[in-house]
Amino acid sequence: MKFEQKTLLENEMSQPLAARLRPRSLEEFCGQKHLIGEGKVLRRIIESDKVGSMIFWGPPGVGKTTLARIIASSTKAQFIDFSAVTSGIKEIKQVMEQAEKSRLFGEKTILFVDEIHRFNKAQQDAFLPYVEKGSIILIGATTENPSFEVNGALLSRCKVFVLKALETAELCELLTRAITDERGFGGQKIEISSDIIETIASFANGDARSALSTLEMAVLNGDFDGKKTVVTQETVEQCTAKKSLLYDKTGEEHYNLISALHKSMRNSDPDAAVYWLARMLEAGEDPLYVARRVIRFASEDIGLADPRALELAVAAYQACHFIGMPECSVNLAEAVIYMSIVPKSNAIDVAYIRAKSDALGMLAEPVPLQIRNAPTKLMKELGYGKDYKYAHDYEERMTKMQCLPDSLKDREYYTPTEEGNEGKFKARLDSIKAWKKQA
Repeated sequence: MKFEQKTLLENEMSQPLAARLRPRSLEEFCGQKHLIGEGKVLRRIIESDKVGSMIFWGPPGVGKTTLARIIASSTKAQFIDFSAVTSGIKEIKQVMEQAEKSRLFGEKTILFVDEIHRFNKAQQDAFLPYVEKGSIILIGATTENPSFEVNGALLSRCKVFVLKALETAELCELLTRAITDERGFGGQKIEISSDIIETIASFANGDARSALSTLEMAVLNGDFDGKKTVVTQETVEQCTAKKSLLYDKTGEEHYNLISALHKSMRNSDPDAAVYWLARMLEAGEDPLYVARRVIRFASEDIGLADPRALELAVAAYQACHFIGMPECSVNLAEAVIYMSIVPKSNAIDVAYIRAKSDALGMLAEPVPLQIRNAPTKLMKELGYGKDYKYAHDYEERMTKMQCLPDSLKDREYYTPTEEGNEGKFKARLDSIKAWKKQA
């Protein structure tokens, strides 16, 4: 008996740290307080044993599979773990038949499908009748937007819960527990500073599995003096191959690097821009943050000199959202290099700043009567909409009707440059102004 217990313990300890520390209850679960905090919707559903079909959508390593297992252990139902990678329609039908038999005996079956987005439409449709009649409670996990990857009929029968990337503070708490927990390194003497734990947490970029794997590698490669294992910053840098690239994403270096990227693109230097992009991404920066800054740049520094810049920037953001790191690095590189080499104009940004200044100083300036709507008889009697000229009724598709308040009559905000496509818009605007002046 003792031999069997020892073997069982050895088997458990031979598992990766992330597997050994997998939470067994909601109390041990790290993060997702918006869903499983006290009084939150998913916690109430689990504790009342009223679990229905649902989809967990979130990035890797945030607890989708773990949460499904906790639900299984907390509810009165059979639990079947099903992989979309290794299973086809034949396996689906076999599982469904088993679940249907259990239903006839009054037993519920929870079917957990990892990476449900990998199933094609026909495979997803095979679940539908069993979900509808209650043979199974389907819990799907996906890193992809279920609106695009799960067919509508199945999705409409599932509640979608969005799981978020873990905060650095939450990961620090998890790593600290791994050092002291008997299932982790609690049986050993580990010397590791809070700064190093925070470095590992920051590097993991919201992924608990990645954080625990990095910690495990750092401990296994730490300096052992016969009594304790010491984990140094150098050890962590060697394990992550990041060295000086690691940086505090809320500190000064974070802002220095995004400034360097922005100004390199503005200065039409694609080599510098892609270098600063790589510095940020390889240090663990959120690619969506970088993508948002590129979107801003497209309008602030390029604008109508190349209207496609904004389209490409938004497309890069969507690509980052769909596939994440490291694959989306090439999408961001494409966007950053494009922004660097196309013609530049800040005319759009300057126009808004000028208009904003007047708008803040004249917030009570009335809208001219001729461009107000008049949905009621009283409004019409008060002159709302009087003398309004519908541009499409005129041959030139424009009129000389005044659209600015009297105090700002003839004020100009947008002054286009000759750069790129904006040169064409400038010529068009000049002809519009000339016609209105002549008219």
